[in-house]
Amino acid sequence: MIKWSFSGLKQFLNCPRQYHEVKVLRNFVVQETEQIRYGKEVHRALEDYVRDGKPLPKNYRRFKKVVDALVKGKTEIDVEVEMALNFAREPCQFDSPEYWVRGIADLLMVEGDTAFVVDYKTGSAKYPDAKQLKLMALMTFAYKPQVQKVKGGLLFLLHDVFIPAEYHRKDIDALWASFDPDLFRLKQSTETDHWLPNPTPLCGWCPVNTCQFYKER
Repeated sequence: MIKWSFSGLKQFLNCPRQYHEVKVLRNFVVQETEQIRYGKEVHRALEDYVRDGKPLPKNYRRFKKVVDALVKGKTEIDVEVEMALNFAREPCQFDSPEYWVRGIADLLMVEGDTAFVVDYKTGSAKYPDAKQLKLMALMTFAYKPQVQKVKGGLLFLLHDVFIPAEYHRKDIDALWASFDPDLFRLKQSTETDHWLPNPTPLCGWCPVNTCQFYKER
């Protein structure tokens, strides 16, 4: 059984060779950049603020207004929610050996039969990928049987951009089916042990220095 997450699947689609070397063989480690560190710090600060009411550090107070608006009036609020499903698409422990897919929701709120899922982004809003919200919605449906509708959003904090999406329980089968082509490609690569490199301008940030397309920045 192939285990996956949205970020892992996206890495595979961007470059199967990098995915295999980094995620499967663990021959290389993606170095933590200043942008990655900043993103982690922002997520941690917002988690502490929403969950515990801990004041935001001075550098992150600019995000207070938009986050306050998101949680205003909500009674069931959770942060950094770990969710995992087994191959039968049933909830399981996040670190269970039986997990098939898993992910973490930055902000999950439930009101009656409606859930609100938000993912914080600290990068560019130029190429938003709302498919991550689709997966979070599917996992929410599995964890919250009473939820019939999920309203999601990608919140690009540095650009004041919010990309909304909405999903309904009646469409679960079609939503899962949208991942089938990408998962089939991953399954094929795994079964044939064929991991083609995909040269892009991002090669300068790739740690796989044994690749023919590797180039130093």
